[in-house]
Amino acid sequence: MGTESLAAVLEREHQEIDAGIAAFSASPGDPQPLARAIRALRRHIYLEEEFLFPLLGEAEPALRAPVFVMLREHAQIWALLDALEREPGGSAGPALCRQLASQLLHHNLKEERVLYPRADDVLSPAAAGRLRAFLGTGELPEGWVCVKARPVTRDAGR
Repeated sequence: MGTESLAAVLEREHQEIDAGIAAFSASPGDPQPLARAIRALRRHIYLEEEFLFPLLGEAEPALRAPVFVMLREHAQIWALLDALEREPGGSAGPALCRQLASQLLHHNLKEERVLYPRADDVLSPAAAGRLRAFLGTGELPEGWVCVKARPVTRDAGR
């Protein structure tokens, strides 16, 4: 992974997640591929929102709008993941998997064409190093939720 571009590594994560969803769809009696794909997708969203997107938007203001769109789509994906985790083997599972696969197809394409190609050019060596280190060994923090899926809290002082 050291010499491979960040875009290539992130795209490979997309492919691995897609493969897990497809494996469950082909054999819905085994929930393990879906469970692994859900864990991997939540972790992938975390690394994008915590390591990649803020730096891309800061370094290139023209990327702020695409980042905002990706954050909004992450919330939609997160809700689907929540629904799948509640009832992975239930009657809604196959339909939710089809919906998730369709959503990821469009979402991933935008990330891969618009945001990922800029990662190696825009991220400082230190930031790229932190992202690469997380890609290698990082875990999703317990209780972390994507930015746009977090509950809105009101300011207690108002």
